[in-house]
Amino acid sequence: MWSSKALFTSGWNNTEKKVYNIPGISPDMMKLIIEYAYTRTVPITPDNVEKLLAAADQFNIMGIVRGCCEFLKSELCLDNCIGICKFTDYYYCPELRQKAYMFILHNFEEMVKVSAEFLELSVTELKDIIEKDELNVKQEDAVFEAILKWISHDPQNRKQHISVLLPKVRLALMHAEYFMNNVKMNDYVKDSEECKPVIINALKAMYDLNMNGPSNSDFTNPLTRPRLPYAILFAIGGWSGGSPTNAIEAYDARADRWVNVTCEEESPRAYHGAAYLKGYVYIIGGFDSVDYFNSVKRFDPVKKTWHQVAPMHSRRCYVSVTVLSNFIYAMGGFDGYVRLNTAERYEPETNQWTLIAPMHEQRSDASATTLYGKVYICGGFNGNECLFTAEVYNTESNQWTVIAPMRSRRSGIGVIAYGEHVYAVGGFDGANRLRSAEAYSPVANTWRTIPTMFNPRSNFGIEVVDDLLFVVGGFNGFTTTFNVECYDEKTDEWYDAHDMSIYRSALSCCVVPGLANVGEYAARRDNFTGLALRDEVKYSASTSTLPV
Repeated sequence: MWSSKALFTSGWNNTEKKVYNIPGISPDMMKLIIEYAYTRTVPITPDNVEKLLAAADQFNIMGIVRGCCEFLKSELCLDNCIGICKFTDYYYCPELRQKAYMFILHNFEEMVKVSAEFLELSVTELKDIIEKDELNVKQEDAVFEAILKWISHDPQNRKQHISVLLPKVRLALMHAEYFMNNVKMNDYVKDSEECKPVIINALKAMYDLNMNGPSNSDFTNPLTRPRLPYAILFAIGGWSGGSPTNAIEAYDARADRWVNVTCEEESPRAYHGAAYLKGYVYIIGGFDSVDYFNSVKRFDPVKKTWHQVAPMHSRRCYVSVTVLSNFIYAMGGFDGYVRLNTAERYEPETNQWTLIAPMHEQRSDASATTLYGKVYICGGFNGNECLFTAEVYNTESNQWTVIAPMRSRRSGIGVIAYGEHVYAVGGFDGANRLRSAEAYSPVANTWRTIPTMFNPRSNFGIEVVDDLLFVVGGFNGFTTTFNVECYDEKTDEWYDAHDMSIYRSALSCCVVPGLANVGEYAARRDNFTGLALRDEVKYSASTSTLPV
């Protein structure tokens, strides 16, 4: 294959000047391509990228094609993702096409609200999108509403397509009330003879699920098959059976199931911290029943590889960890001798830990989170007593400020930002493991109680997935537990979720969004024994499940 420079020098560079007519390429694009042949650089802008890519594709100048594709990847947004995906129909850009298509699937609900391109999709294109397992919707209502919006753009010509589109909605996963009032009674649906068996089958599937619970056939039935999760919750390590464990389980929130993804080669660790940042899961500090760690391990969930990164300045067991503005913060803990008030932060780009201002109090077994650009740490143990104090860190001033104390002393606490509040859940008050929980308002600098959990617990994992606050495992005062429950701030209620397969406390959780290989961490859709159906099972008095 000729180089781009040879393309414009061989056979063209002679004393007899000629004019060559090259159809389909403007003089401006031709000029850029010729300049690239000599300089190996080309300016790519939103105004020229499509014409430039087309011209480069015509001449097979892959350097420009790759540059244009990378530029378009960086420009993907809700308004243009469909257009960019369609653009790749004409040119061989497989990575760009995959990126644009996954952007559509992962951001479907938001895209439908603002994209004019969505309204111009063909029925086949819309069908292909909404039938995908990877479609990221928290409720199937959003898929049905998107269909109605698309039909309403040209109702006379599109209303007949309801018979093609409705079977692609996972109708049996809907709230029964919404299904009866909004789907079954919809005029487009009622007017379609082809939709009648779909409605009957959906009602039967909902009834079967409610009466008999989920079965293997639910994953092959397009009306009951749950979508793949957009985000995976990892429960890492901990204390189990009197010793630390290396167990890792992945939670599929859309199917309400745990998948064991333990790497047997990894050493056990408990009372550590876990954080997700820029594609990697970091395991920080901890204890293995012999050593207190300052070491940090990094896990790549796509390649499934582990690597050691720079160690912390201090050994930190019972450490509190959170992420803010591309830094990982590690605070307090126990180094084997004293409870710590020191804190430090890690920058992946430099692979360095830097000490920040110390906290006002020594805190081990506390918990931390970030909200509105600040770091919050609550509770813990100072070596003498369990703490009800809390403080906030300002990154700009490098200062800690004491905030209003919690209503209960809490060591082994779980702290997480959820909505507009900092939630402090469970823990140990010096006498008992707690079921209670409270929420802090940064605006009012006050705490309010929220409903209690079903089970008391300390030293558990805590995270937010699909707008639900999950608490995972822990110690209930008598034994370690594999129990999981979640809180919905909209209903102000707790709900049971599926248990882990391993009893453990002193674990740490983190959430990884947008994994390209999410199917490797999700419950298998081809051979499944259970299903998280948030509403159909909700009506069964004997079954407790996730909220609507």
